[in-house]
Order: sequence, then C-alpha cells, then structure tokens
Amino acid sequence: MTEDDTAAASFGGPATAARSMELLWGTKPPPSRGRKPGMTLERIVAAAVELADAGGLDGVSMRRVADRLGIGTMSLYRYVPAKAELQDLMLDAVMGEAPAVSGATGWRDGLERYARASLEGYRRHPWLLRAVLTRGAMGPNQAAALDAVLRVLEGSDLSGGERMAVVGLVAGYVRGVAQQLAGDTRAARGSGGGFAPLIGGHLDPATYPALTGVWRDEDLERAEDPFEFGLRRVLDGIAALVESRRVAT
Repeated sequence: MTEDDTAAASFGGPATAARSMELLWGTKPPPSRGRKPGMTLERIVAAAVELADAGGLDGVSMRRVADRLGIGTMSLYRYVPAKAELQDLMLDAVMGEAPAVSGATGWRDGLERYARASLEGYRRHPWLLRAVLTRGAMGPNQAAALDAVLRVLEGSDLSGGERMAVVGLVAGYVRGVAQQLAGDTRAARGSGGGFAPLIGGHLDPATYPALTGVWRDEDLERAEDPFEFGLRRVLDGIAALVESRRVAT
C-alpha cells in the first residue's frame, strides 16, 4: 500500500483495523530481521500531528513525516504500514492531551467538561474534523476518555445503551458546532472579514418579517454564546430523561 492509498483505508477493513490495534496497544511483534529500530512511534506520531496542525491532513504524508524526522520514507514503513494506521495513532494521541472530565461533580458537570474539552480539541487540531477513525480501532487514550465519561453517568440510572447514546449525542453536538465554526472562519477569510452584514440591506420587512425583526433586534448582539446555549438545551433534554428513569424506579 502506498502512502496515499487512504480513500478506502481511512474507513478500514479487518486487516487495517487489526494493524492499527497492534500499533495502538503495543502488541505488534518487533521485527525479527534487520537493524534494531532507532525511531519510536511516539516521535513519528508527534511529527505527524505537528504537520497536520500546520497544514491539515493534506499536509501529512509518509514522505513528509519521514523528512521531518530526518529518516528515509522506507524506514518509516517499518514502524507504520500506511497513512490510515498513522491517522489512527494521531487521533488517539490527541485524545490523551488532557483529562476531559477530571474533577467533575455529577453527570451534568462531567458532560459539560467533556463538551468544552472536546471543542477546545477541535480548535487546537482543526484537522480532526476530517479525520476518520479506522472502523473497529480504538486506542488506549480514546478508551480511557470514553470510560471516564461513562463513569460520570453511572449515577444517572440510565442503561448502558442509553449512556453510550448520551455520549454520542454530546459528541455529535460538539462536532457540529466545531464544523460550523470552522466554516464561519473560512467564509470570513474568503470575504475579507465577514459576510453576514451584507444581507442587511436586502431584507424587506414585508417579505421577511421574522428574519428582519430578529436581525434588527438590538439584543441580538448580546445573545448568549451559541455553543453554551445549545449545550444547555442538550443537557436539559438529557436531564429530563434521567429524571424520567428515576421516577420510574
């Protein structure tokens, strides 16, 4: 497999997932022949993350990672078989940067911490929005993060399936906000600083009464942060589910 054979491999099959799991959990047997490896996976992954932070996933290739480390590309393949597996390692590495729910007091506080830490992760590493975890591959950092969030939900009386669904709901909400923020940033750059004010002169109250009223509302500029507003509504919905389970028992 060449360095850029990732269109299909990024979604992964059994072989790709198995290779990723060996690398993620350190169970890959060492080479039985050849020189003793002088590189580490940690250095390789750190170099790849730096390239992605600077230029996105398109800026990451096996050749560029090798060049950054000062080694030959073929030498790099001794450690990581392809970019798909490297991407799995990158994802797990950034998952271990900071505890998501450390110090949480209750399930709601824990989910708030998880959501805010996740959004900050997308801000530090915008390429995460394009990264796809190989199907079936979960590394130790991702497992630890998921375990921590599930533990804060243990006192909620929700079933295991409901707890997993709650985590997925919050994660999906945060990812959606991160995608919107990234899109807004790109649009603002392309328009030279912002496109939203351009619509103001085209709004006719007779044709767009509701939109015009909101657009010209002085309170619009003082509105609550959209992320916090949406997160509160998501958590309110989860709280209603938690309460319904407690009433039922």
